[in-house]
Amino acid sequence: MELADETPDDWWAIEALYDLTFAPGRKALSSYRLRDDVPAVPAFCRVVRYDDGGIGGAIRCWPIRIEDHRALLLGPVAVHPTRQGEGLGSLMIRDVLERSAPAGWPRVLLVGDAPYYERFGFNRLNGVVMPPPTNPDRVLGHGAWAGIRGRVRKSLD
Repeated sequence: MELADETPDDWWAIEALYDLTFAPGRKALSSYRLRDDVPAVPAFCRVVRYDDGGIGGAIRCWPIRIEDHRALLLGPVAVHPTRQGEGLGSLMIRDVLERSAPAGWPRVLLVGDAPYYERFGFNRLNGVVMPPPTNPDRVLGHGAWAGIRGRVRKSLD
């Protein structure tokens, strides 16, 4: 297996993986409003590809802004049910976190379960507001968030 950049040929397989791993209403979530009509950041759209060409996991990131501060919105991240427990999700998340700040993205935000994401260095963000109806306890950040407050909005850069 290898961790590789997503290619245009991967699109359908990744969408099928997301449909398989997430609830049918995944696109109704508020985080998807931040992704509508905004291209993902290609350097942070990765797949775990096996020798047979199959995809065992996928991660995508999107540009967002909080006031004048840019950040990456991490997710969705998914691992095929037959590959869960192999550390693929951790591999993909760590890859994004190791490469984001050096690439000019000092902040990463996600909506998720704090007990799971704390091991990667994510913490609850007070004062950073996702579009409703997001639970504020699930808004987590990694990186340079000191003093940053405001509404999360989509970005085109």
